[in-house]
Amino acid sequence: MRQPKWIFLSDGFRMLGAVRVIAVLCLLAPSFSASAAALAEKFTPGTTYYFDSFDSGLQPWEPGQHLNIEEVFKNYQYYEIVLDQNGKEMTVSRYTQGVKVASEKYLVLPDGSLHKSVSVTARC
Repeated sequence: MRQPKWIFLSDGFRMLGAVRVIAVLCLLAPSFSASAAALAEKFTPGTTYYFDSFDSGLQPWEPGQHLNIEEVFKNYQYYEIVLDQNGKEMTVSRYTQGVKVASEKYLVLPDGSLHKSVSVTARC
């Protein structure tokens, strides 16, 4: 005896649903790893960058206003950011009147946020 066609259609719809779920997961997976890659595209690892502000609480994290070397020495306070060679950690140093007063290391999380890993206060 031949089975009705609606059984085959429901099997097809279930299969189509599974394909959609897999497709959505495939589309979302690169976005989780893209934030660290995007940060590595903005910053060359090992290069020093200067900014007028730094807020580690932003999600995803975005740098403040970029300063060139001439602007750095005009500011009372500024931040120096260096991305490590693997692009997963950054060192942020805060300067006041040209003197380093604090240095912190942050891990770059997959969602683009930062997590403080080490904090060193230095008054030179």
